Amino acid sequence: MTCHLLIPAAGSGKRMGADRNKLLLPLLDKPILQWTLEAAIASKAIAWIGVMGQPHDYPEFQKIFNCLNTRKPIRLIQGGATRQASVFNGLKALPADSDRVLIHDGARCLATSELFDRCDLSLQTIQGFIAAIPVKDTIKVVDGDQIVDTPNRDHLWAAQTPQGFHVDLLKNAHLTAVELGWEVTDDAALLEKVGLAVQIVMGEETNLKVTTPQDLAIAEFILKQRKF
Repeated sequence: MTCHLLIPAAGSGKRMGADRNKLLLPLLDKPILQWTLEAAIASKAIAWIGVMGQPHDYPEFQKIFNCLNTRKPIRLIQGGATRQASVFNGLKALPADSDRVLIHDGARCLATSELFDRCDLSLQTIQGFIAAIPVKDTIKVVDGDQIVDTPNRDHLWAAQTPQGFHVDLLKNAHLTAVELGWEVTDDAALLEKVGLAVQIVMGEETNLKVTTPQDLAIAEFILKQRKF
């Protein structure tokens, strides 16, 4: 059995202050999306990749695909108005024989191929997971400007991607969300809402999401360190 990967890439560059999809911005010598794809291609577990984007970005995405030295199929899929809608479109575009799927944000361009492999291995024995790391900072719950609680950080984890699921379970959860009008920020939340267990797979400290110019500078630093 092989694993399929879906990459939501239909966003904009508003928080980055960019005039285009942030995944097309340069990170060292390559677009952000290319770094993400190269790690996925290097993964032994991933056999097929779907990228959900908006049609106006297709030409630039295709240029990136053309630079990749791979026989793994990479398919462009119409993105939706939200991340949730984009993932649902991606699920509907999976090959008919798909049984396990990883979903990874295109902006998490520092994920390693080893993380993808480890995630797929976990998905062979559990029905759903998120990559995550323990929270190091003390977290405060605030109402207005007043601190109302300080939760025990021993029970707090920072969610990352990949997130992985059995395809049929995630499809059914998305169908339920459409029927009931649920809107969530990630796919794990959908499984939680339908009462299915989601577990943790250890993520990577460097697996940050590039959202702001500051994140881009940190990503450049990390990639330069990896080259030495």
